[in-house]
Amino acid sequence: MKHKILFVEDEIDLGNVVKQYLQLMNFEVDLRTTGEDGLDTFKQVHGHYDLVITDVQLPGIDGFRFAEEIKKVDDAIPFLFLTARNEKKDRIAGLKLGADDYINKPFDIDELVLRVTNIIRRNNKFSSAEPGETGDNTIKIGDVVFRKDVFKISVGNAGKSISLTVREANLLEYMYQNRNAVIKREDILIQLWGENDYFLGRSLDVFISRLRKLLADSKKVKIENVYGVGFIFSVK
Repeated sequence: MKHKILFVEDEIDLGNVVKQYLQLMNFEVDLRTTGEDGLDTFKQVHGHYDLVITDVQLPGIDGFRFAEEIKKVDDAIPFLFLTARNEKKDRIAGLKLGADDYINKPFDIDELVLRVTNIIRRNNKFSSAEPGETGDNTIKIGDVVFRKDVFKISVGNAGKSISLTVREANLLEYMYQNRNAVIKREDILIQLWGENDYFLGRSLDVFISRLRKLLADSKKVKIENVYGVGFIFSVK
């Protein structure tokens, strides 16, 4: 089965070239030129996309606003930003929105395909059932219930489900697998995202902060800092 991508890019020539190349790489691609059209399309076929790729500098609503609106519909959908600007504040803004990756224009098309493939592979790997847990993709972590199949957790007795992004879910599962032990920052970056660099490190800090907020009501689970080394995922 072909993986389906929603691609929003206002540069028509670039959009068509990237779309055609992704199609040659066996992806199914819907190309839109504005955030408004992209959002309408996403709502119409909600649940059928494996990834959203969006340019940051779009006419009308920009890529960041578009991503915010997408997350209101499905905050577990992975997305990748394209940008012609190499500004730190843009990268941080994208990471805070839960972006799974970020690539600068001009880019090598094969690098883009590799990043797209890696995001989808991580997503599919994470969604697959793993033996040794519960058989229904549900993990009990102290007073936290983690549903891997739908990227959701519930904390304590509140019963309210909270949605995670793919990267947040990957991180939570990795930390659970290494619970009650020191987890090095570089190990997280290399094991989950394939490399240890500055921007991925900042991304990790954002995801750790978001997980801490989501787990704030838990009486049995917390993420502790180990200064200069990494973290301990503490489960009572």
